[in-house]
Amino acid sequence: MLFLGLLLLAATGAFTGLAIADNLSGGPEYTVTVLDRDIATMNTLAVFSSGIVLALIFCLGLAMMVNGAVRRRRRSLQRYPEQDGTTRLDEMMGPDTRA
Repeated sequence: MLFLGLLLLAATGAFTGLAIADNLSGGPEYTVTVLDRDIATMNTLAVFSSGIVLALIFCLGLAMMVNGAVRRRRRSLQRYPEQDGTTRLDEMMGPDTRA
């Protein structure tokens, strides 16, 4: 899941970057090209909607990546509970010398 989320993030970012770099000219109708291939002709509302969809796909990839990382951490802590990464207060204070 972590790898799929990372792949989705990278693909969405690369596609958005290529689409912006190849389509800097404006007008009432936009011909969207990526790597010198015409994909579609869109009006302003269609460009705005496709931007929202790309942002949602990016957020989905980010959520998948975070979920995969949390799941991996939980499995690691179940297998090796002594390596939970926390320091207990009694370990920090040292032995009790009072009394």
